[in-house]
Amino acid sequence: MGIVKISEQMHENLRVASNALSRSINAQAEHWMRIGMLTELHPNLDHQQICRLLVRAEQAGGLDLNVALQDLPVITGAHS
Repeated sequence: MGIVKISEQMHENLRVASNALSRSINAQAEHWMRIGMLTELHPNLDHQQICRLLVRAEQAGGLDLNVALQDLPVITGAHS
């Protein structure tokens, strides 16, 4: 486990959302990070589809980045 530094405003946003959604602050932050990661990996999916993906991943034993990347096209080209 590592430490992630965030702004005071983001921490306040997390506190409000976590209270409203009955999650710990850490659980709320992790939820937002999962949603954000999957949104970047699958920009064609809407929020409902991402939530379904998360439910399926949980039923299969948890979200694995390698599995989340399986259906993405491989991008080739020069790396800087």
